Amino acid sequence: MISRREFFQVAAATAAIAKGAASGRAIAQQKLTQADLLAFAPVGNVTLLHLTDIHAQLMPLYFREPSVNIGVGAARGHVPHLTGADFLKRFGVAEGSAAAYAMSCENFEALAKTYGRVGGLDRVATIIKAIRAERGADKVALLDGGDTWQGSWTALKTGGRDVIDCMALLKPDAMTAHWEFTYGADRVKEAAAALGFPFLALNVRDSEWNEPVFDPMAMLERGGVKIAVLGQAFPYTPVANPRWMVPDWSFGIREEEVQAQVDKARKAGADLVVLLSHNGFDVDRKLATRVRGIDVILSGHTHDAVPEAIPVGKTLIVASGSSGKFIARLDLDVRGGEVKAYRHKLIPIFSDVIAPDPEMAARIAEVRKPYAADLARVLGTTESTLFRRGNFNGTFDDLICDAILAERDAEIALSPGFRWGASVLPGQDITFEDLTNMTSITYPNVYRNAMTGEQLKAVLEDVADNLFNVDPYYQQGGDMVRAGGLAYTIDVTKDRGKRISGMTLSKTGVAIESAHEYQVAGWASVNQDVKGPPVWDVVANYLATNKSVKLEQNRAVKVVGA
Repeated sequence: MISRREFFQVAAATAAIAKGAASGRAIAQQKLTQADLLAFAPVGNVTLLHLTDIHAQLMPLYFREPSVNIGVGAARGHVPHLTGADFLKRFGVAEGSAAAYAMSCENFEALAKTYGRVGGLDRVATIIKAIRAERGADKVALLDGGDTWQGSWTALKTGGRDVIDCMALLKPDAMTAHWEFTYGADRVKEAAAALGFPFLALNVRDSEWNEPVFDPMAMLERGGVKIAVLGQAFPYTPVANPRWMVPDWSFGIREEEVQAQVDKARKAGADLVVLLSHNGFDVDRKLATRVRGIDVILSGHTHDAVPEAIPVGKTLIVASGSSGKFIARLDLDVRGGEVKAYRHKLIPIFSDVIAPDPEMAARIAEVRKPYAADLARVLGTTESTLFRRGNFNGTFDDLICDAILAERDAEIALSPGFRWGASVLPGQDITFEDLTNMTSITYPNVYRNAMTGEQLKAVLEDVADNLFNVDPYYQQGGDMVRAGGLAYTIDVTKDRGKRISGMTLSKTGVAIESAHEYQVAGWASVNQDVKGPPVWDVVANYLATNKSVKLEQNRAVKVVGA
């Protein structure tokens, strides 16, 4: 039922480019067209469009996919825990093709020079308008999976207003949330009330009265089909992010409530039930085996770009990447309350190929104008690709850790394992926008504290369990905390509290002692009233005296059992 051929005709159209990159960009633009990206044989009476985890990225960017994404337990070796050549083999993607560039880290630097930037909300707008025109707007529902309002300097400075204004032009039918909550409860409620479309979160409740804070469900009709869209916000928001920002709300997977809402939707006559989820892929896969009656899960949070809809029993799971790099199209033939047929396509947003939508381009220029000069400020240059994604290391995080070590006079630096943030190619300037695309959060202060070796190990063990617990319901997504000045071994097959060993100071090789205190600096603490400069100032100051950076491969973490 899934047509790989339609997506991977993009790769076929550009296969010749990999053989001779002399005039790469020009050839790529000739071979790959907007029509190729949109090509699709429609099916049935409903089209779902899924956009998720754009993290406030309005402009075209570079984004390197991870080289390491380890699955444990039943997920080991399965989608989405395949990277590089293994990913290409699993989905039949030709090396050096446009599809390979979009969805893997293989030969990233060379292919980036050939195919250029990806994303840009003005290009996304073009694709959405084209699909609505081709399919008929009465058959199309656009659903936003959250992590939309956060992740850029302009979003931080405007409380997400810049993104909200731009997204309004896309006319979404519903959204759910995660990082949106880091603007605080009052701002979220204010913004949600003014959206003009439903902000759904069935799993967020008032802590005192256990009453819903947001609508759990929206009923739509498309192509004569009654569609129930249920919203599932990130269930671990008050753990992964500061609880003090949403002190009166409780979160959770709330499996029983999901089932109750599905049953309520069916009783109300829903022909199609869609869960707009920010659980993360592995959590959604487990949920699909335990909740009856969900036809489609549109999965967000873990930023997985999967070029097929993955069936789990009678439920289809769609994962649509991040940073505005993709939009997923899922056509469904719904009859008699059942999905009879479907076709899926993960559409890569190649910025050099897709014509920008003039209305969206003008809005983006307008919201960025007050900050344009600061965003363009050059801080330094890089000889290495700067990226974030990967279970244990990312070179931009290494740069952040180096800056923290130097500027805060610390022995060890800790940087959170976030998955958002654009990449910078070798030879490019590092601008303030590049830096803030990696660091724009509402709790950015860089602390400096004394921690014992025992406390350090506890931090690493806690994050490791969030990532490598064999039960997906105990996973919180994200990646391992990045550590500067510290080396260790991790066995991902061990139980909680037993994964981390061999901790040493990476420069000297001296073993970390449990009772000894070390000067540790880091950022993004979930504690309230953290003292210290914002992380973007720390890194900018470091680059002021280290104008050109070159990051060697980080070998400080030894992985066992992967």
